[in-house]
Amino acid sequence: MNDFDRKLKEIGCYPLTAKDISTIQCNIGYKCNLRCNHCHVSASPERKDTMSIGTISAILRILENYSEIATVDITGGAPELNPYFEYFVKACAALGRRIIVRSNLAVYFEHDKIEIPRFLSKHKVKIIASLPCYTEEGVDKQRGKGTYVKAVSALKYFNSLGYGQEGSGLEVDIMFNPAGAGAAPEQGGLEKAYKEKLGGIYGVVFNRLIALSNMPIGRLGKSMSSAEKEIYLEKLKEKFNPDTVKNLMCRHLINISPQGRLFDCDFWQMLNMPVKSGCQDVEDFDYETLSRREIVANTLCFMCTAGAGASCSGALA
Repeated sequence: MNDFDRKLKEIGCYPLTAKDISTIQCNIGYKCNLRCNHCHVSASPERKDTMSIGTISAILRILENYSEIATVDITGGAPELNPYFEYFVKACAALGRRIIVRSNLAVYFEHDKIEIPRFLSKHKVKIIASLPCYTEEGVDKQRGKGTYVKAVSALKYFNSLGYGQEGSGLEVDIMFNPAGAGAAPEQGGLEKAYKEKLGGIYGVVFNRLIALSNMPIGRLGKSMSSAEKEIYLEKLKEKFNPDTVKNLMCRHLINISPQGRLFDCDFWQMLNMPVKSGCQDVEDFDYETLSRREIVANTLCFMCTAGAGASCSGALA
């Protein structure tokens, strides 16, 4: 039994199990226009993994069959680089699903992506925009020179379309990640700082900030020594908060890889640790079985349960 399972046993929550599946998170490709230092996916322009139309069609059949799945969370890489991205968004919207797209913002400056924000606004897509710092120096250090200017320009364009504006129904959240191995700071205070800086200098508005700690895997993991990883995980263990366990995103979500395999979260996808259920592929998807499954858990789960907790949707407690 690993350290995280022992903690769960102490608080009467072992084994960790799903409660339902209200969201499917679809990683539709590892290709990206950026090569960020902290990327747990190790995404880059050279990556070839992309979700096929066959797998997308299988996901759409799942949505047709299970009305319990209310939200489709589309991620990557840069998901906009998948050739079927717009088709997938349109089809999910036609099925009446809430759609989230996770974007690095700089992708809209690729030669054929400039009108994607307008397309997303038409379909009422929620944007979760990655902006790991509110300063140009901080962003460019993690993501490459010039990416901050592109990100701010994209946010201003989203604002012009109604995103972040009260009563518009168009949401844009900002995702913060630390520069390296470290737990994310308190979310409320950081949100206030972002709104003051981006609003005061550029007139940019957004709905809320999500503070997510970095997982020591992927590109960040490769840059860390074994000792550094151990120290980081020990710090997270010390901050374990039992109140976060009831709201862990894996208890309400299934993650789908570009190849159509099923995982408890995007991190486990990167580590090739599929769901424990016999249904491990979109073609074998069974809601009843998967919504009651035992969730894969190990020491890395302390990242999501430290302090106020962390998830792809924000703090948990």
